[in-house]
Amino acid sequence: MQIGSPAERAALAEHAVRIRSIRRLWAIPGTRLGVVSHPARPPHRLLLGWQYWWQAHLFDCIVDAQLRDPGPERAGLAQRVVRASLIRNGFRRTNSYYDDMAWWGLALQRGNDVFGTSVSVAPIIRACRGAIRAEGVVPWRIGDDFLNAPANGPVAIMLARAGYRDEAARITDWIARNLMLGSGLVADGVVVSQEGSRLDATVYTYCQGVVLGAELEVMGAESPRRIADLVSAIWRHLTDPDGVIAGQGGGDGGLFAGILARYLTLVANRFEDSDDTRQLAAHMVRSSAEAAWRNAVRNADGLPSFGPEWNQPAQTPGRSHWVTERDLSVQLSGWMLMEAAAALPA
Repeated sequence: MQIGSPAERAALAEHAVRIRSIRRLWAIPGTRLGVVSHPARPPHRLLLGWQYWWQAHLFDCIVDAQLRDPGPERAGLAQRVVRASLIRNGFRRTNSYYDDMAWWGLALQRGNDVFGTSVSVAPIIRACRGAIRAEGVVPWRIGDDFLNAPANGPVAIMLARAGYRDEAARITDWIARNLMLGSGLVADGVVVSQEGSRLDATVYTYCQGVVLGAELEVMGAESPRRIADLVSAIWRHLTDPDGVIAGQGGGDGGLFAGILARYLTLVANRFEDSDDTRQLAAHMVRSSAEAAWRNAVRNADGLPSFGPEWNQPAQTPGRSHWVTERDLSVQLSGWMLMEAAAALPA
């Protein structure tokens, strides 16, 4: 695909998701949700399957787009997504998974800041604070004994932004003590049982992203070193020789690389302790955006579809066969990446 400016690419990625994947919830006026596949399977078209936490990232991408190119129309779209997600979730902001809740909490916090709204995040914050265990962290879900980075990273970011910095710092310190691997990367989590604790050393890209974000928000005495070390480890282990971030398939994994790109951009824009770390973070985002755009395909509507692996050619999604490019998560990740690149300094 012809390479435009980062802002032009982000605008096209936004337009692609909006015209293909956003529709009214069950013909209810004033609502919009993301259809989780395109071309859509019948249950998805009817929003019977809707993926609660994917919608939070759809909302976050709308916020990103507003920061890139402010306009009055997106505020209405954001309001409709917030309303629809509440209705579809049974008129509750919470569910059984603390990572899901925290993603929506983060999205709503940002939406309130950017759109000037006052959507209450209190139920989510209350639920997450109430779930903090003696170790100082929350479990993955209600009643579970899996203490993991995908839940605690976003919870820490949300709590720090809400003013609960001490609780957020306890989380980042626990992660540093318990989840850091010899490679310098963040492991998935720890299973706690009566027999002791067992480390799940699986490495996911988005775990690295949320820990970077949490350290940036807390910015304790150890945070600068931790951020610099983690960015370096990401570069060594989770990118190709050109610095392109590795993908992790479709489904939920389709979002993982985009989430990492979001937080690498925050490091590039906000980290004040090391020019080298900032430049390395920016390089990974720019290299990933270049590769994802170059390898995207244009659909019949002339708009891009991104692949799950940004350094490989994307496949054209169609109704006759399933490819991961049909997943909304994969397309949101591509959009998130384009917005991340557009938010970097020129």
